Amino acid sequence: MGSIRSSNIKRISVDLVDKNKDLFNDNFNHNKEILDKFIAKSVTKKTLNAIAGYITRYNIKKKSKEKNEMEQLGLA
Repeated sequence: MGSIRSSNIKRISVDLVDKNKDLFNDNFNHNKEILDKFIAKSVTKKTLNAIAGYITRYNIKKKSKEKNEMEQLGLA
């Protein structure tokens, strides 16, 4: 079974990715370091890791979706 993330984690993650598209990628440790600079003082380590993990999964899912759309259009 997978873990279920709260809506706050998802909302914060999506907002950060949408505002800073070029900063985050699909590497958890990289995302964690970037988040450390943004919100380290205001959240616990567990919450920081949850946000970094969701950002990683969100980016992977977004790239996969874009790739599938390109294949359906016959461009790739």
